[in-house]
Parts: sequence; C-alpha cells; structure tokens
Amino acid sequence: MAKLAQVLEEFPVRLEPLAGHHIEPLRAACAEDQEIWDIYPVSMLDDHFDEAMKTFHSTDNWVQLAVINTETEKLVGMSNYINPDFNSKVIEIGGTYIAPSVRGSGFNDVMKKLMIDHAFACGFTRIEFRVDTRNTRSMAAVLKLGAKHEGTLRKNRITWTGFIRDTAVFGLLQEEWANR
Repeated sequence: MAKLAQVLEEFPVRLEPLAGHHIEPLRAACAEDQEIWDIYPVSMLDDHFDEAMKTFHSTDNWVQLAVINTETEKLVGMSNYINPDFNSKVIEIGGTYIAPSVRGSGFNDVMKKLMIDHAFACGFTRIEFRVDTRNTRSMAAVLKLGAKHEGTLRKNRITWTGFIRDTAVFGLLQEEWANR
C-alpha cells in the first residue's frame, strides 16, 4: 500500500496521501457542491462528513489522496485507490470528488492520468472504475480516458439516501492505456 501512497504531481494537479491537515480543507471543498452528494454512495456534507471520514479511515483497503490545485495551492477534492489486489494485479480508482471550480477544465484528466500511470508503474495491469449510472458526467469522463464499459450491476448498492443504485463497471487494461 505504501507504494501507492506517493505524492504525484503534474501541473495543475498534486495528489498527496490524505493526512490530518487535509480534513478541514476537504470539508470546505465538499461543501462547494451541495447537490452532487445525492448521487454519491455517501454524503460528505455537514454531519455526514465526519461519519464518512471515520469510515474511510477505518478501511485498510483504500489509499486516500487529497487533490490540490497547484495554481492556487487549494485543496479541491479527493480520490482513492480501492481494493488493490497485488496478486491479480487489479485495482479500482474511485471515491473521487473534485470541486466545481476545477470541473470541465481538464483538471480531472490530469488527475486521473497521474493515478493511472502510477498504478500501472506499481505493477497493476487492470484498473476498474465503478460509477452510479445516474452520474453521467463521471461515466463520460471514464470513457474519455479509454476505459471500456464492461457491464452494469443492477440494483447492487444502497446509497446514504436509501436509493438502490445501478453501478456501471468500466475496465482499463495496461495495454489499452499504452496504446492511446
């Protein structure tokens, strides 16, 4: 896991292992978009934020990263490596949130490129993305990266609102990434 928990940087993005000094800036970044949390599995707003952070910190199969905009040195979100399986060489990238101020600017592309390149450099050969089918913006972003839609898990997860979601599963193979 330590191999994955590295500082990654390419203008205008810096990813740092999530630490205590990131918590309050992350809370503020999450509060910048009140509506988006309805389509996330957990809420990171208000009192829900503390509960979500407790859950994340108690999970030993996630590598949490703070997302920093290097133009402003402001924390603008988070992303995660999830369930790294070093035996099968499969890892998921997810639990991603970026503030509205950097959406649509290419920021997410740079962030995901850093994470994908690093995962493949660490020996993984397959990266998965799992997205609520209501989150059309995230599904489009994953497809833009070159990932393939491999199927949809129907009614497989209950979100914090009680909604039972469908989850689109995307896969990106190392050779597909290398041939982009």
